Amino acid sequence: MPNQRSYWGWGYADFPFPAQTLVNYTNMMKQLFQINQFEELTPVEVDRLELRTPRFSLPAHLSSFCSSTNFDRASHSYGKAFRDIWRGLHGLFPNPPDYVAFPKTEADILQLMEFGTAHGVSLIPYGGGSSVCGGTEPTHSAQYQGVISVDMRHFDQVLAIDPASRSAHIQAGIFGPALEKALKPHGMTLRHFPQSFEFSTLGGWIATRSGGHFATLYTHIDEFVQGVSMVTPNGKLETRRLPGSGAGPSEERLITGSEGILGIITSAWMRLQSIPKYKKTVTVSFPTFKAGAAGARALAQSGLNPSNARLIDAMEAYSNGLGNGQSAVLIVGFESHQRDVTYWMQEALALCKEHGGNWDEKRLNATGRSDKGDAWKNSFLLAPYLRDQLIKLGLVVETFETAVTWDQYPTFYKNVKSATLEAIQKHCGVGTITCRFTHIYPDGPAPYFTVIAKGEAGKQLEQWDAIKRAASQAIIDNGGTITHHHAVGKDHQPYYAQQQSALFGGMLSAAKKSVDPSWIMNPGVLLPEE
Repeated sequence: MPNQRSYWGWGYADFPFPAQTLVNYTNMMKQLFQINQFEELTPVEVDRLELRTPRFSLPAHLSSFCSSTNFDRASHSYGKAFRDIWRGLHGLFPNPPDYVAFPKTEADILQLMEFGTAHGVSLIPYGGGSSVCGGTEPTHSAQYQGVISVDMRHFDQVLAIDPASRSAHIQAGIFGPALEKALKPHGMTLRHFPQSFEFSTLGGWIATRSGGHFATLYTHIDEFVQGVSMVTPNGKLETRRLPGSGAGPSEERLITGSEGILGIITSAWMRLQSIPKYKKTVTVSFPTFKAGAAGARALAQSGLNPSNARLIDAMEAYSNGLGNGQSAVLIVGFESHQRDVTYWMQEALALCKEHGGNWDEKRLNATGRSDKGDAWKNSFLLAPYLRDQLIKLGLVVETFETAVTWDQYPTFYKNVKSATLEAIQKHCGVGTITCRFTHIYPDGPAPYFTVIAKGEAGKQLEQWDAIKRAASQAIIDNGGTITHHHAVGKDHQPYYAQQQSALFGGMLSAAKKSVDPSWIMNPGVLLPEE
């Protein structure tokens, strides 16, 4: 079937990954890691998976919109992190959801919650399933009688558009491309483009405090949420639409980032923007990553608010078709609906020059797209598919990201990279770690690290888990956040517990108990399982 989603990996099962790109990467890996022969892992056909029989039966009124097929249960067992892809590729599904629900109304969701509360069955909200931190994985706790994954794909409509307020009422299960397609005829855009854009939903973005592609100003989904509707086991919560308010703590901000532990987001009023008409991108080379970071800091604190300011270290830039392998690269971009952006770009480039940056002057006055910018964009969109291809060859390939203040950044960068490299060498023997800034703020950057290491057949999961533990603890010990835009989930929960204050943990637990006294909503995420 064309465009059939992969049950074990990223995106579409029939995605035509460019053969030459894979050849180029495998040749690079052979040279870097002295690999003579790669593994050739092949996923098990989904119908041949031997999944556990559902542990409970559903009443007829729920069975009508629930499924227990192998494809639905397997594809809702994991997210899309390395450890998820590796287990799925090996056919390891010891703890699938017992059923996958596809509700069409809020009444359906309330019925699921009533059943879960009465029978000790946990519910996991599911948007696109692109979580890379265990956010949609079923609980292993024996205190629950089973698990239902609640797929929100039928909540996929733009319900209303308010052009005067430049906002729209949108159902939570709509995927990124469908959302933008619906807004485009009105000349508007949500302008939120995470890397998972094609395979993630509005509700998922809100629940995880998703970060978008744009590097400054409107970086997170938080800035766009005007009002939210959420169904909880204790009833429906609907916040008032307001442009701003000083009336106590914000309800929307508590729901944003709640990761399904309080309820299921069904719709939201979102602030929109006019579709940009003027765009310009220039790639700037810096002699070192340190110099590039200084240029990025100057940009972040300039008030120019570039739409893109992505700093990429020399090795990662070179492997993605940018630079010469010796220079760090800063992709600088500006967008506007109202006016030409050349002046802003000139100001930004002047700041970059003060820190050793140089660029092709022709790009400043060019009207077409940047070849280098396009090369980065294409590699950016291909990256999850490439990661899966490399995992099939037996390599350990994964990312982690964070944010830290500028004053702490130099020591932070050195210590986190050192701790990660030490773990790579200890558990894999050989490997690399690269870094880029995905977002920059006046008070600090968001470093994003990529690990590629030599895997040992059958032990890659253990190898990555050990590296991840070392990197995560180094992030916390050196003043960073355990996640800037990938959420907490089950994987980051132990480190989130170190990051948050003990009193806030108690406040969050009390909030959950007030709307979910039976603790059935996505247990083990954000808070320890009770």
